[in-house]
Amino acid sequence: MLTRRHFIATGFAALTPSAVLGHAGLPHKSLETMRARDVEIRDDVEVDTIHVFPDYFSIYHVRAPGRAREYHVAVGDDGRNLRGTTVIKRKEEWPSWTPTQNMIRREPQTYAKYADGMPGGPDNPLGARAMYLYRGGRDTMYRIHGTPQPWTIGQAVSSGCIRLTNDDVIELYPNVKIGTKVISYR
Repeated sequence: MLTRRHFIATGFAALTPSAVLGHAGLPHKSLETMRARDVEIRDDVEVDTIHVFPDYFSIYHVRAPGRAREYHVAVGDDGRNLRGTTVIKRKEEWPSWTPTQNMIRREPQTYAKYADGMPGGPDNPLGARAMYLYRGGRDTMYRIHGTPQPWTIGQAVSSGCIRLTNDDVIELYPNVKIGTKVISYR
């Protein structure tokens, strides 16, 4: 299994571990610590894939051999994160949102009022953009999406989706194609 340590270019990581790991796992307190950046990765990682490392609150969009864009994210509470390989089958700008039945059952005081959905907009939990993850042709109900709550980046706070700042998801969105493979590690 590929780990984040082995995903990041091994030689680069050995030479400058603080440069590679400097943002890992932090509850981000400023825009500076959550700013997306380009990083060196192993040359053999497939281009046009996304790799999710929930324990490090980061995802990587592989844009060229040996190069990826690193984004800092919020992830699901322990036990709610998606694992394995999925595919992006749908993308939406300013998507509408409806909580899952599990979310309503777990926290009815928070989610029941949205059972019929919420239109897209700046207060919508999916933020400015959403990419929908499918496995075996079925919607997993997990998303890579923006958030109107950027202070959550670097924390395990959601029902399992992968949240980026709205600025970061707006940057990532046009660079991701329908059919992009997403691999989530644990």
